[in-house]
Amino acid sequence: MDPLSLKSLLLLLLLPLLGCCVEQGILPEGPVSALVGGNVTLKTTITSQNIDVITWIFNNLNGVATFVGGNLRVTAAYTGRVSLNPTDGSLTLSALKPGDSGDYTVTVITSDTTLAGETKLQVVEPVSNVDIKSNVPDAIEYNSTVILTCSAIGSSLSFKWINGSVPIVVDGTRITEIKTNSSSVLTIKNVLRTDLVGPIYCTASNSLTTKSTTTPFNLTVYYGPDDVTITPANPPKFIQAGSTFNLTCSASSLPPASFTWYYNGMRIETSSSVPTLDMIKGYTEAANYTCRAENPKSKRSVPSPAVSFTIMEGISSVEIIGPTGDLIASNSTANLSCQATGGTVGKVDWLKDGKPLGPSSPRVVFAADESSVLISPLQKDDNGRFTCRVSNAVSSKEAHYNMRVVYGPEQPTITARKAVEVNQQVELTCSAASVPPANYIWKLNGTATTTTAAVFIIASATYKDAGTYTCEAHNIITSKTTSTSHNLSVQVSLSVLPASSGEV
Repeated sequence: MDPLSLKSLLLLLLLPLLGCCVEQGILPEGPVSALVGGNVTLKTTITSQNIDVITWIFNNLNGVATFVGGNLRVTAAYTGRVSLNPTDGSLTLSALKPGDSGDYTVTVITSDTTLAGETKLQVVEPVSNVDIKSNVPDAIEYNSTVILTCSAIGSSLSFKWINGSVPIVVDGTRITEIKTNSSSVLTIKNVLRTDLVGPIYCTASNSLTTKSTTTPFNLTVYYGPDDVTITPANPPKFIQAGSTFNLTCSASSLPPASFTWYYNGMRIETSSSVPTLDMIKGYTEAANYTCRAENPKSKRSVPSPAVSFTIMEGISSVEIIGPTGDLIASNSTANLSCQATGGTVGKVDWLKDGKPLGPSSPRVVFAADESSVLISPLQKDDNGRFTCRVSNAVSSKEAHYNMRVVYGPEQPTITARKAVEVNQQVELTCSAASVPPANYIWKLNGTATTTTAAVFIIASATYKDAGTYTCEAHNIITSKTTSTSHNLSVQVSLSVLPASSGEV
């Protein structure tokens, strides 16, 4: 054996006795991680030196490789998988196995000093086959306990749960988690719909690889019914029968709730969530209406707040029955009766010519229910349009009656000029208040003329047109005749007078 080899062998044998003189820390702090089947280099911090001896030991017991005098010796378990860098003592392992995980110690001897170091190698199996399983196919809110198990293949695994895009928070009370090296068990007690909105993802990772579930996991949480309400929540106090009014019941529920309607606590035979008036038209009294929502999965049944209203028939028609013959002022009496059909009469109002009619005088007397009005005796001012307006809480109808009170004629008046010039047109207008309208006769100086109209026209006045004009007004029903007179003078026109007095 050459002297160098002998020297190196002696140094190796003396190494345990030189512990106090060995320089430590030529390997990085561990652990150093590497994947199964891959390669890893445990690199020292030594710069290139003339190294006499390099020795690597596994778990402080088993030799891995020794470099002495330029010769490399590899333990049988590492044959074909180890290489050494003779300039810095670094060890490269290939085709890594899980059993390669552990503590690695190196000792390097040079002509000047002895160097040593220790590090930990962690051979990691990559993450794969991440999968979620549930203890139940679906859940009921507040009732079910859901246990989700995330499992994966790999070493030194940690797990993370995601609901949609938000991490699931483990509170240690209602939501708990049990972790092992290969699984995570998430337990959710009294599950809420928000706990598993989903999709649910599970991510498994170790120091080198991370993998999530490839297929999102979804678990249906059945809930409700909640927030059971009727629309409109505040309907009118009275609803007209036959209108398009309807009630709508709604609830937050999965699956959708079924609805049952009640009238004062009695069930209405309809399964519709939107009953129309036509469906409940038989319930005409003031009542409370409620609906009850039921979830077929959760078996919960929840009532709505009540709404109250009364279905009322509207007034369908109104008629005024009154006198049909001639009514004579100061002699006749008129009884107007207002008759309504359909619905319940709530109020009766009387109007004359669009203004409220009241008991303005002892002549006007209303029935106690105001369904009729008696006017006695009639006067000329009672002529006009009478209206009966019948209303209730949901409708209003009107009827009209045209009252004609015969009277007159009263004293006529003639509207005309008192003096005109020869050849001027003259109009005399006679008017007399009368129902029916009066017939007129004109007389000149007591002699009847051919004019029977209210207006007497003289196309071109002459001197013979001067005189007293009498207008006689006659009512064919009352047979009353009244008259008045007007004096008309016809004067010579100034245009025909001589230009000067000398020509007279």
